[in-house]
Amino acid sequence: MALDDVFATGKLPLEFLQGLLAQYTSSDPRLITGPRVGEDVAAIDMGDRYMVIKTDPITFATDQIGWYAVNVNANDIATSGARPLWMLNTILLPAHKTTPALVESIFAQLHDACSKLGIVLVGGHTEVTWGLDRPIVVGVLVGEVEKDKLITTAGAQVGDQVLLVRGIPIEATALIAHEKVDDLRQRGYGEEFIRKAQNYLYDPGISVVAAARLAVEHGRVHAMHDPTEGGLATGLHELAFAAGTGLCLDVDSVPILEEGRRLCAEYGLDPLGAIASGSLLVVAAPQQAASLLESYARQGIPCARIGEIIPAEAGVYAVQGGVRRSLPRYDKDEISRIF
Repeated sequence: MALDDVFATGKLPLEFLQGLLAQYTSSDPRLITGPRVGEDVAAIDMGDRYMVIKTDPITFATDQIGWYAVNVNANDIATSGARPLWMLNTILLPAHKTTPALVESIFAQLHDACSKLGIVLVGGHTEVTWGLDRPIVVGVLVGEVEKDKLITTAGAQVGDQVLLVRGIPIEATALIAHEKVDDLRQRGYGEEFIRKAQNYLYDPGISVVAAARLAVEHGRVHAMHDPTEGGLATGLHELAFAAGTGLCLDVDSVPILEEGRRLCAEYGLDPLGAIASGSLLVVAAPQQAASLLESYARQGIPCARIGEIIPAEAGVYAVQGGVRRSLPRYDKDEISRIF
């Protein structure tokens, strides 16, 4: 890759990012989980437990940006086995567009979402700045986990089963329905459909904290990961990259929620590559995976076995209708094509 190449909107290519992390980060004996592609948190040894830290921005336009900021960061804390506890936010607001009502709405969303998850807002920074056409919120969330309960994305092992809790693409469905509401009406979609799709933010919801906690309490989970930008396909690539393994996805087993399926088809998007917060990948040995499927079923939480961890030399691929193909990776999220 030439130094004057221009990146498209979205995530940096995994290999390029890994090179940066290898070159420009340093080690520390107390750093248990550090900068690595596919790992979404840092874990630091605090003596009797690990402190787990996460940061993530919300950059897509949304009228629920505060709610997203809390839940997206809390999801990554939860997938490490930790409990999210304290949060800071940097709120950047566009010049000439920011009103007191806008600022208060963001603060109210942050407070409401934190209250629901038992998180305390402990600080941050807010400013109106030039060069923005929409608000941006960057969250930093801190949690704690017992030393024997830490779970990493890199923990997946060959022979493990890959489970998907809930379906896809939850966040993409809500975003499209919120941001394209007038266009959807013009395309003939009814108000009931639009409201239901918009409500994906809350039902099934973008939080996976409870689902991750169930997996932790069940025990012996090898890895967890929540697919976000770049969708399920990219999340699976990140999981395999972090673990140094291959992966086989059974596309026919992937639960694609009806409203999400229709909206992706309407705009020509691949639901496997659309931002997928609200779903959770859980990786465990076959017997444990079977037991987890039963546990989720008892709690009324949808969960499906969608793939298997395989040797690295086999690669990352998908099987659909009996046909094998490479699993695409969406460094640029599918929904960015319509915004």
